Amino acid sequence: MTEYKREFMEFMVRSGVLIFGDFITKSGRKTPYFVNTGNYKTGEQIAKLGEFYAANIKEHLGDDFDALFGPAYKGIPLATAAAGALYRKYGINKNYCFNRKEEKDHGEGGVVVGYKLKDGDRVVITEDVITSGAALREVLPVLQSAAKVKISGMVISVDRMERGQRELSAIQEVKKEFGIDVYPIVTIREIIDTLHNRPIDGKVYIDDEMKERMEAYLAEYGVMA
Repeated sequence: MTEYKREFMEFMVRSGVLIFGDFITKSGRKTPYFVNTGNYKTGEQIAKLGEFYAANIKEHLGDDFDALFGPAYKGIPLATAAAGALYRKYGINKNYCFNRKEEKDHGEGGVVVGYKLKDGDRVVITEDVITSGAALREVLPVLQSAAKVKISGMVISVDRMERGQRELSAIQEVKKEFGIDVYPIVTIREIIDTLHNRPIDGKVYIDDEMKERMEAYLAEYGVMA
């Protein structure tokens, strides 16, 4: 495992984004852990988050794309921060853009803000997590209405490795339905294996009991990669 993945896990815990306890997912499942990217709130955090996304993009996609696209709303700061970090850390200067929820009918108009997409552009989508293909179903028509683009991939924070709408995982569903590869910075399996009985700032978050609960959850809802 690359070092930035380990650092990202600790970063999520310290930021209060990866939390452990008793939660209910949007699909109604009772889960012992939760990823809430809405808890990022400082300049330091968004700068570091951009660097983790940039490292993931460089590892899996290099500079073989033309633009980063951030779906409204959580994807917007991700695309912006990742674009800045790619240039700052690796000298990779890429375009970025994002969409409005409602089309603007004055000024420059349109739905897409930032870089103006062109036919043939290769686009990387930045998101926090995916639980189904619903968000992609909303955003792909937006992209295709802007230009005839090719989706080079999608980068996310965490792969929960659990069933989506049917028997496949959300990532597998996206690949099957849209032909898009999804690249998570880390998977829940990597989180369990790395943080089990390993303290962060003196506290163990995944002790034997929590690991047992997480394994039980994956046994019920998980999907092998």
